[in-house]
Amino acid sequence: MPFWGGKAASSSAMTQTLGNSYQNQRRGQVLDGSGAESAARRAGGASVSSIARSLIPHRRRLRLDPPTKLFFPYEPGKQVRSAVRIKNTSKSHVAFKFQTTAPKSCFMRPPGGILAPGESIIATVFKFVEHPENNERPMEQKSKVKFKIVSLKVKGPIEYVPELFDEQKDQVAVEQILRVVFLDADRPSPQMEKLKRQLAEAEAALEARKKPPEDAGPRIIGEGLVIDEWKERRERYLAKQQIEGLDSV
Repeated sequence: MPFWGGKAASSSAMTQTLGNSYQNQRRGQVLDGSGAESAARRAGGASVSSIARSLIPHRRRLRLDPPTKLFFPYEPGKQVRSAVRIKNTSKSHVAFKFQTTAPKSCFMRPPGGILAPGESIIATVFKFVEHPENNERPMEQKSKVKFKIVSLKVKGPIEYVPELFDEQKDQVAVEQILRVVFLDADRPSPQMEKLKRQLAEAEAALEARKKPPEDAGPRIIGEGLVIDEWKERRERYLAKQQIEGLDSV
């Protein structure tokens, strides 16, 4: 009986020793790995926060009219036009740019630009309309062409260049993807009437930009001389030369 008890005691002591050694080793591993685990947690938290930020919809900088569609008159075999008003609703200058899935058959005027806070512009979109396939009815033909407007916040009124969007890709926001909707050119509709008004306004704005600036007075040239004053001085000089020539004769 004491032998069994002694054997049991030694076995108990051995078990306790192994248990203490395992606990100490485990404690050391936890202490040694605390920095790595905390770093892993921080990295995981950062990745989760970045994903969460990407899922949060950004606040739109531009307001479009029409907001989601580009209306075109349906005229197969011809180049037709649509229009969209773009307004900067933010408190800073914003650059915008058009993108399309069919750059060979579509183009925009202007293709991009910079708008001051509260400024708006009407952009004209040109598209070539293909003939219907498989005996489809004209108005049932669906266009696969899409347009996208992207924006970028810029500092102050700077010159627009498309490279702005390549240099700051992480700051570029997609404002809207516009799909094409065909309208019957011979049937009056509110969309067609609105399109005609916007196209007329866009043409008027284009003609106004083409006109040279009005003459607000004499232009300054050279070293601060005024054109009219320069003419008067030259006339006096020529008259003086004529008088001196007569006196010499």
